Amino acid sequence: MEPFEPAIIAFVCNWCTYTAADLAGTSRLAYPKNIRLIRVMCTGMVDPQYVIKAFLEGADGVLISGCHPGDCHYINGNYKARRRVKLLKEILPRFGIDDRRLRLTWIGASDGIEFSHIMGELVEQTRELGPMLPDLKMVI
Repeated sequence: MEPFEPAIIAFVCNWCTYTAADLAGTSRLAYPKNIRLIRVMCTGMVDPQYVIKAFLEGADGVLISGCHPGDCHYINGNYKARRRVKLLKEILPRFGIDDRRLRLTWIGASDGIEFSHIMGELVEQTRELGPMLPDLKMVI
């Protein structure tokens, strides 16, 4: 039997986290291949529907990552993201989704090492949680 390899969707801010991912790549820092980056202009653009759809389509974990608070290029986008993630973490358990499967992080543009570290940590944490419930679609 093969070990469980989680599928993780990461919504990343164009200005900070995506740049950090690019820096990690150019610095030849490895991060798990389980993570699919979706580049958005700002984490404030990540609608809760996107997160729920990612889980319904089979993601085992979702990451939203952007600029540090106060560094947002759109002034308050990361604050919006923080409020939305807080609400999602209250709603997800009602659908049988462990709220630890959703994570919000702040990774600056020059934090390639931190990006690599957090991605590895996220995959390990999701691996420990195991696969999503196969009957989730029946619940919703």
